[in-house]
Amino acid sequence: MKFIIDDANITKIKELYSIFTVDGVTTNPSILAKNGKQPFETLKEIREFIGPAAGLHVQVTAETMEGMLEDAHRIQKELGKNTYIKVPTTREGLKAMKALSGEGANITATAIYTQMQAFLAGKAGAHYAAPYVNRIDNLGADGVKTAKDIHDIFKNNGLKTEVLAASFKNSQQVLELCEYGIGAATISPDVIEGLIKNDSVTMAVTAFTKDFESLCGAGVTMKNCR
Repeated sequence: MKFIIDDANITKIKELYSIFTVDGVTTNPSILAKNGKQPFETLKEIREFIGPAAGLHVQVTAETMEGMLEDAHRIQKELGKNTYIKVPTTREGLKAMKALSGEGANITATAIYTQMQAFLAGKAGAHYAAPYVNRIDNLGADGVKTAKDIHDIFKNNGLKTEVLAASFKNSQQVLELCEYGIGAATISPDVIEGLIKNDSVTMAVTAFTKDFESLCGAGVTMKNCR
């Protein structure tokens, strides 16, 4: 499973890259607005840091197919042809996906709440389909199961589209999809931190340090013990 950061704060992105093996960054209009800078100022900063080959997913904001294509071309011009164009899976979005697929663009179908939305996006040429796991839960359905169903639909129908699961509330949701072998997950920094945060681990490491220092002295490590 590819591991992608769902944030636009360059400080957070750099910190997470220093700890985890990360495969890219996703953004959306709400994330960019929260960051407070002008969109392409933020996006160019991210692209410069993660490099030209890493996956960067950027969403169009126009509502018509024609406008989406214009947005997509600007995104590619500013951030590179390999940038993934995030397109909402609406009627106009599906039209845009078909056109962008014909141009050879990288496409991420977003705002997915149902299995059929994802299937239609895959047929339209999307490389990734992003079901909103927690938002689906909030509607009374099962977000993890929906993501698994979409994964199976792609495999059973011979589509090359991969699931890019999004909108997580906890690490358990991520774990279930990782075990299932979905293509990718885009995760907010707070949920990413929860993947490794464990009080039992912290207590065990603290005990190891205390025991070692009782033998060798405070502040002594394997580097300078006798």
